[in-house]
Amino acid sequence: MAIKPPLTDLDITTASSGFYEGFSKFVAIGSKLSIGALILWAVAFPDAAGAALSAIRGTIDANTGPWYMYVVSFYIIVCLALAIYPATGKIRLGGVDSKPEFSNFSWFSMMFGAGIGIGMLTYATGEPLFHFGTNPDVIVGDTTASSADNVRAAMKWSFLHWGFSAWGSYAIVGLSLAFFSYSRGLPLTIRSGLTPLLGRWLEGPLGHIIDIVSVIGTILGVSVTLGYGVSQFAAGLFNITGMGWLMDAEGTPTAVAMIFCLVIVMIFSTLSALSGVGKGIKWLSNINMGLSFFILAFFLVFGSTMFAFKALFLGMWDYIIALPAMSLTVFSGDGVEDSVATKLAGWQGGWTTFYWAWWIAFAPFVGLFLARISKGRTIREYVLGAMIVPSIMCFVWFAFAGGTAIDLSLNGGAGDAITGAGLSSQLFAMINFMLSPTMATLMSIVIVVLLLTYLVTSADSAVLIINTIAAAGDESPKGRIHIVVWGVILTLVIAGLLLAGGLGAINTAMIIGALPFSVVMALMGLSLIKALWNDGRRSKE
Repeated sequence: MAIKPPLTDLDITTASSGFYEGFSKFVAIGSKLSIGALILWAVAFPDAAGAALSAIRGTIDANTGPWYMYVVSFYIIVCLALAIYPATGKIRLGGVDSKPEFSNFSWFSMMFGAGIGIGMLTYATGEPLFHFGTNPDVIVGDTTASSADNVRAAMKWSFLHWGFSAWGSYAIVGLSLAFFSYSRGLPLTIRSGLTPLLGRWLEGPLGHIIDIVSVIGTILGVSVTLGYGVSQFAAGLFNITGMGWLMDAEGTPTAVAMIFCLVIVMIFSTLSALSGVGKGIKWLSNINMGLSFFILAFFLVFGSTMFAFKALFLGMWDYIIALPAMSLTVFSGDGVEDSVATKLAGWQGGWTTFYWAWWIAFAPFVGLFLARISKGRTIREYVLGAMIVPSIMCFVWFAFAGGTAIDLSLNGGAGDAITGAGLSSQLFAMINFMLSPTMATLMSIVIVVLLLTYLVTSADSAVLIINTIAAAGDESPKGRIHIVVWGVILTLVIAGLLLAGGLGAINTAMIIGALPFSVVMALMGLSLIKALWNDGRRSKE
């Protein structure tokens, strides 16, 4: 029996005139109404909003841990399997004659800057330090907290959260969209990734809802990244200027400082988004990568070099060996306070489950962006460039920044000078300990500039991708006023959630928004497998 030909078109209705000309009104207006309601609720009733968000998150944390653990593992397996399998690995996204639009350096720079850059600057120091103090190996008694025998475990668990699981979540969305959009000719929008399963149902309300969920997930995922980024940006400005209004008595950036920094970032981001991917975003990404290598070179020369190299290679070995167990083991509490089981479940919920939700919420934006810049790459090349290489880059950052922080605290006489600082300030605290005041100020300026370019790159890429989804997959930076509107909306969401409960409220809103999209991503993986399987069968007919 002959297999039906693949679907190569979706009739997504767009407005033919007026303010929304060229846009899907259902998606554009539906997304704005949903996000607008969240902004009004958070600003008008901040206490009630914060309490409600916390209650919903508690329910999600208690019931969805296994789902997040298993579904993220599924994303990794699908990407690696398709890259390794000869028949699928050689498929070129966009057809056999398609050529890449960007050089390898620009391609990788844009992927890395949009995907993880900001969070890496915040967590590369803070997370290894935290896991050096406690992690599952410490909880079960296999290693000792804040001791030399816990360095490898601290790196292993840090690598778990910033390695294949993170980039696999991004890669599966990008691979699905690149294949269905550039090899099948479907619109560059999330619903296209589900055509083998849902067909022309995606032309109606079901497809609109999927795209709206994607827009909401993107906004909330980017809000977390920008929230932590502007927090560290404010901490850096304080480290450079010493202006008291930037930090409170506990050493945490004030709400006023974070909103001030947010407005600066979003103004530059919107201007960059108006220029499109090939201009502002590309050049900012290249600057990001250049400054990132400069800071890495600084740690290579002035940091704990041998300690960091040892942490890197042993940590990568431990991570690869333990990845299946770390990815598939679900810790369940036993209801007994301070028991080992309860501590393990609490640690996994606060770290791993949080991260998996973060990457999933970020995936519609990063995935669509990866698809946009990866036309002309083979599936094998795509997975290598979008999943393997960025993971290794993150490992290097964590080993040199976090490893140096651990070594200074353990052997270098730093005491609690670094560990005692807030998460947003730990990188600057380490720089202050390592360098003279003048040199520390100069290095802080470099870090703040890198933070700003990462923030602008992530925000402008997100605005451009949201606009693309709302425009039924039209890749051009059309509707310039819409780009400005989405930039304002993203700013208001972050500011509103900061007022409703700070970074905790942003984290909670993101975890809630990530859950429905995690299902969409799983279906995208199944759709991709079905499409490639059927293509193979057709070729044999």
